[in-house]
Amino acid sequence: MPARFLGPRYWATWIGVGFLRLVELLPFPALLAIGRGLGHFTRWLPLPYARIARRNIELCLPELNAEAREVLLKRHFESLGVCALESAMTWWSKDARIDALSQIEGLEHLATALAGGRGAIILTAHFTTLQIGARILNNRVPINVLYRPLKNELLAHVSGGSFGRQARKAIQRDDVRAMIGALRRNEIVWYASDQSYRKKGAMMVPFFGHPAATNVFTSRLAAMTGAAVLYFSSERLPGTQGWRVRVHPPFVDWPGADPVADTLRYNACIEEQVRRMPEQYWWIHRRFKGLSADYPDYYGPRQRITRQQNG
Repeated sequence: MPARFLGPRYWATWIGVGFLRLVELLPFPALLAIGRGLGHFTRWLPLPYARIARRNIELCLPELNAEAREVLLKRHFESLGVCALESAMTWWSKDARIDALSQIEGLEHLATALAGGRGAIILTAHFTTLQIGARILNNRVPINVLYRPLKNELLAHVSGGSFGRQARKAIQRDDVRAMIGALRRNEIVWYASDQSYRKKGAMMVPFFGHPAATNVFTSRLAAMTGAAVLYFSSERLPGTQGWRVRVHPPFVDWPGADPVADTLRYNACIEEQVRRMPEQYWWIHRRFKGLSADYPDYYGPRQRITRQQNG
C-alpha cells in the first residue's frame, strides 16, 4: 500500500472504509436496516443526486404521478444505502456467506456459449446490485470484470484489490486488447455499458424512448472475436432472502448489421428489468446527456429554469 494513503487527505476515506469493514461483520438483517437508514440520510444531503434521480424517473416513467415518483425516490435511496453495504460484502465476505444468500439461474446458457470456444460477453446494467451480482456469478464461474478506476485512489485500491482477489482478472474498461485476449482464450468478459458514453464511437440510442449517448462497442467486440453475447440480471429479493441472479440465453444473430439495433435489444432487457424493480436501477446517473449542443439539457441550469417557468 502506498505510504501517501496514510496522509490527512485520506483520513475521511479511512473512516468510511473502517465503517464498512465493521458493518460487514453484522448479521445480514442488521446490515439491511443500516443500509436503508444510510440511504434515508443521504437523500437529504445538499447533493445533486436526488434531483438527478427525480428527473430520470420523470423521463423514463412518465406514467407515474408526482406522489408515486416521490415514493419511488424514497425506495431508491434505501436501495442505494443497502448497495453501499453490499459493496462491503462484495469486498470482504467469505464465499459461503454469499452463496447462502444467493440464487443463480441460467448457468447452462453460459456453458453452452463457452462450448462454442469463442468466449462469452456478459452484458449487465447499473442496478444497485451490480457489484454483489458480479461476486455471486464469480463464485460459480471465474469471470473477467471490466471496471472504471475510482477517482479516490484509496477507495480504488480497496475495491481493485477485491476484484483482483476474486475475479479471474480485473480489466480497465478501455483495455480492448485485454478483452480480446480473454475472449480468444474462451473466457468470460463481464461488463455494463448502459451509462452515458460520449467518447469516440458513441451513438445516440433510444432508452425509454429518449435518445441517449451510448457505447455500441459490444457489437464490434463480438464481431472481432465471435463471442456469444448474453444478458445478466441481478435483483435484491424482499426481506432478508438475499439476491437472485440470472444468465439469460445468448442473443440470437448478434452482432447484426446495425450496432444501434443490437444495442436496442440490450436496452430492452434493461427496461424490462427496470419496470419490474424500478427502485433498484441506478437513477442518480446523468444518463441523458447528448453528443451535441442542440440536445436538451435535462440536468443543467437551462432545465431548472425551464421547469421554474413552467411551474
